[in-house]
Amino acid sequence: MIHVETVKLSRIVMKLTPELHSFLKPGELDSDIVLMNGFDALLEEDAIEIIQFSISQHQKNAYLQ
Repeated sequence: MIHVETVKLSRIVMKLTPELHSFLKPGELDSDIVLMNGFDALLEEDAIEIIQFSISQHQKNAYLQ
């Protein structure tokens, strides 16, 4: 059974990669992230991939404004 959960990126960062917190902007940290297997199933590698994608998405949106 799939456990879908929505969390803020800041929660993911603080649990798995707190050393990256200072490198992220407040808007990035406030991003909603949908996790298909729930928060407890996340690994550090997953967190890094999610962070990279979030930064990429925020950079795209910055150019469009």
